[in-house]
Amino acid sequence: MDFLVYEFMQRALVAGLLAGIICAVVSLFVIVQRMAFATVGISHSALGGIAIGVLGGLNPVLCAAFFCTLVAWGIGLVSKKGNLHEDTVIGVFFSTTMALGVTLISLAKGYYPELFSYLFGNILAVTSQDLSLLGIGGTIILLFLGLFFKELLFLCFDSDVARVSGIPVTPLYFALLTAIALTVVISVKILGIVLASALLTIPAITGLELTRNFRGVLAVAIATGVVSSLVGLWLSYALNLPSGATIVLCAAMIFFASFVFSPRRKWVVRSKK
Repeated sequence: MDFLVYEFMQRALVAGLLAGIICAVVSLFVIVQRMAFATVGISHSALGGIAIGVLGGLNPVLCAAFFCTLVAWGIGLVSKKGNLHEDTVIGVFFSTTMALGVTLISLAKGYYPELFSYLFGNILAVTSQDLSLLGIGGTIILLFLGLFFKELLFLCFDSDVARVSGIPVTPLYFALLTAIALTVVISVKILGIVLASALLTIPAITGLELTRNFRGVLAVAIATGVVSSLVGLWLSYALNLPSGATIVLCAAMIFFASFVFSPRRKWVVRSKK
């Protein structure tokens, strides 16, 4: 634990804990709503927002938050109103926003090393301001999900019945899209655009492999997010590896272990007998 004597490692540790918890909770709704591909499209669209911030001399994170939210709303609006499959709409937005980001970056003069940090993540470069953004944004997201937990689950399972029951389906759906977009943005500095969607899917899938009730899934998801963040951070420091990629690989290893030993697998049931 000697690496914790460094201040930047202390900030990285706090950031990993916060990101692991926030992403794990959001991942439950991502998986239940079957929006795993949507998180990929939203996370990659962050490149367009960051490029706008760099080109316009604005805060890249705030621009990415605004841009990702618009993209998330656009995905929801076009898929619902245009009678198009959500995956098709995501594919269009995904490629368009990435192309926009690459084009704008090519127009920016000078060298911007922070772009590589946003693309691939660098938890060791997290600042006190980043931690404040992560804490405030994460608190707002978790409060929203906690207050409307049952309603959101109802919406995810059967939106038609939820609407008949008096639940404001459309506002909640777009609020959930906003929460996902903001979670992606506050995780970009840690995991990077390429990997931000991973912690929004893997923890909940791991939970579904090991338990059958939502409280259990949520508990396993949070444990997966926290453990993978901490172990990945330590391994990245000890082995001099990219932090974001190492965290995601740790989460993936936990998932594969849960897949093999899941009570849902036939070979596990047979071995118990």
